[in-house]
Amino acid sequence: MSLAVPGPWARPDLPGTLRRHWPLLPLAATVLLLLAPLPAGDATASGKVGPADAASLLLVLVCAAQALRGRVRTLTPLGVLVLGTPAVGLAVATVTAGDPYAALPGFVRYLQVFVLVPAAVVLLVRDAREFRLAAGCFVVLALVQGALGVVQYATHTGASYQGEDVRAVGTFGPGDVMGMATVVAYGLVVATAAALAPGLSRRTRRIAGACALVLVLPLVLSFSRGAWIATFAAALLVMALAGIRRALAVLTALAAAGVVLVGGLGVGSEMVAERLTSITQVSSAPDQSVTDRYTMWAAAESMWRERPAVGVGLKGFPAHRDGHASLGLSSGSDTAGAGQGYIRQPLLSPHNMYLLVLSEQGLIGLTALVGGWAALLVAGLRRLGADAGHAARDCGLIATGLLVWQLTDFLYADIGGPSTVLTGVIVGLAAWWALPSPSPATADASSGR
Repeated sequence: MSLAVPGPWARPDLPGTLRRHWPLLPLAATVLLLLAPLPAGDATASGKVGPADAASLLLVLVCAAQALRGRVRTLTPLGVLVLGTPAVGLAVATVTAGDPYAALPGFVRYLQVFVLVPAAVVLLVRDAREFRLAAGCFVVLALVQGALGVVQYATHTGASYQGEDVRAVGTFGPGDVMGMATVVAYGLVVATAAALAPGLSRRTRRIAGACALVLVLPLVLSFSRGAWIATFAAALLVMALAGIRRALAVLTALAAAGVVLVGGLGVGSEMVAERLTSITQVSSAPDQSVTDRYTMWAAAESMWRERPAVGVGLKGFPAHRDGHASLGLSSGSDTAGAGQGYIRQPLLSPHNMYLLVLSEQGLIGLTALVGGWAALLVAGLRRLGADAGHAARDCGLIATGLLVWQLTDFLYADIGGPSTVLTGVIVGLAAWWALPSPSPATADASSGR
């Protein structure tokens, strides 16, 4: 007669764990393969298919295979509507474009980021445990990229900024200066939400809080105004949803870290101050990047007025830009440093996702995409308010925080670069929380929801 050793003292069943969670491997790879560096000196590499994009394709294929075997979660009619409607808007924008063949790559990219990857995440992530594994990959990615960025600042091997090679860009290089700032901000939001989640263990919350504090430094050294604003907005919302007492503790710690790093140690203090001041300098002595941004916003609005229903077509902004932009627009932005020589990069988008969609897809595409995001945000917030004692409340805080970060950042940025694929993962995680549905087969899969 043999006695089984129950509970946490039992020997870990690693083969069994891998068998249960192997469909998540492509999801983890989609996030973690962004650690792979871009080829030095190739400023155009950010527009090409990278390892993370290949992993996202594998994720979709695994999801399709699991769906054929009936081993995925079921979508409610609302879930099908929210996740599927953008495909209709994209198809309309492609068919009605002046050159549908030129618009086809844009259709594929949008379909990947806003339809296929989110749907795969919703269908494959079965419970709260798997959600936390996916969210943890964001923190790992942020810590590694952030550490590299800090080294770049300290050793003057980063991207060029105000004549010095000090801008933290991680492995993304100067051709994608927003890449590191984006992934570090994702990790900071996830860590902040986990640090505030009442359902997690004290040890987990402390580790998450320490990660959030550590990630403040590389985010500051990215000198990315849009990432700063989006992170501030998302962190405030997460803190408010978690409760005033917890929020004040974390906010005090984050503020103290910022004061010590910038004020006490002088880490990039003058550059940070100049960058913060430039946010409000719209009409009085704005820098050229601000002038370019608002000029392209005006051009995007002009394109929309020309074709308000369907826009100028996917990938149509660059071709129509000069016909709608004023003479105040420069020929491009200067990039250098981090192993790359001086390159003048053309300005091919308005750096505002909402205006990009409006100009290229018109009101039909904007309603399909932004309407779906708004529905996910409202449904996610309602579920957080209704399930105050939910065991997976940390998942709700993470999903809502990431979605709010993305929607805020879209005011100053649009899709482009290797980190774009993470946008699809974030929309999928937000939909997983906002649109609950029965999990397949196993009882433990549904218990985490």
